[in-house]
Amino acid sequence: MKAVLLPGDGTVEVVERPIPVPSMNQVLIKVRSSAICASDLSLYSGNAVVGGNLAGSGKIIPGHEAAGDVVEIGEGVRSVAVGDRVAVHLSIGCMHCEFCRAGYIEQCLQWQCVGFDVDGGDAEYIVVPEAVCLQLPPELSYEAGSVMVDNFGTQYHTQKRLGVSGTDVVTVVGLGPMGAAAVLVAKARGADVIAVDLVPHRLELARTLGADHVVDVSDGTALEQILALTDGRGTEVAIDCSGNAAGENLALDAAARLGRAAFVGESSSATINPSEQFLRKELTVIGGWVFPIYEYDEMVRFILRHGITPEVTVSHRFTLDEAPTAFRMVQERRADKVMFVFDEDTEKESTQ
Repeated sequence: MKAVLLPGDGTVEVVERPIPVPSMNQVLIKVRSSAICASDLSLYSGNAVVGGNLAGSGKIIPGHEAAGDVVEIGEGVRSVAVGDRVAVHLSIGCMHCEFCRAGYIEQCLQWQCVGFDVDGGDAEYIVVPEAVCLQLPPELSYEAGSVMVDNFGTQYHTQKRLGVSGTDVVTVVGLGPMGAAAVLVAKARGADVIAVDLVPHRLELARTLGADHVVDVSDGTALEQILALTDGRGTEVAIDCSGNAAGENLALDAAARLGRAAFVGESSSATINPSEQFLRKELTVIGGWVFPIYEYDEMVRFILRHGITPEVTVSHRFTLDEAPTAFRMVQERRADKVMFVFDEDTEKESTQ
């Protein structure tokens, strides 16, 4: 089978690998869609943001946002059958600890990440444990499944924890794929949305996704614009999806007194002023990362009830043979959400 490898030096290899064989409690999936995530760029550059010793070794097939068809099951598999359409939750855990039993597999002390610690979906086939296979209803596309297991799912869980509702104005800082998903979720939950970025096409996409206002940060007046839109109060909710210090500070500053804020963009460091920015405002500040696997069925119902098309955030589509171009475009910020697709008749042009 064809598969992608990332040596970690800014290059991409498309190689031939044997089709894996499912063992006890595993399933073999023919991949139909697999998305590039911003965190995959850490593998591309050789500085893996998560994972153990194998992550970043160049030996693991990347891709933690995959969906496809079950084509073979191993011994002991009971809840998944050949022919099922499934999305793959990115977290593999021991399934016995308190976190796994509660559905928070990503908090397991033995946690492994698909595409970082074990082979991921940037290949024609993938083997995963039965436990991380999520049934994909016929109303939803494979691409929707890929988006749901990361960007959309993370935002669904984060905004549920924040209690986002129709009484809120939500500031979304950073309109990459995660920020675009944040706009979709917030609008479906009934909130007004102020979308913030400096890239024109991202601001335009936010408008098409339902953002009530867009704010261009390039002139340095983003906070003033947000305050002007909210009669000086700030917004009840602020979510940083940028992962940079300026965005995180803007989110804290934009949140109203007694408001709520979330950091979702991956970040290694930032300087903030806790007393001024959230202590004295009595903010509730949370981190958002992945989603508990038990929430998947609830999220599916939410999507279908509100008529959401998660894959609308996909900007470009490529085949596996085009992986070097796909990763380069993401690295150069000429593409936002890239999807590898496996149907020959699928158009590869931008959906924007």
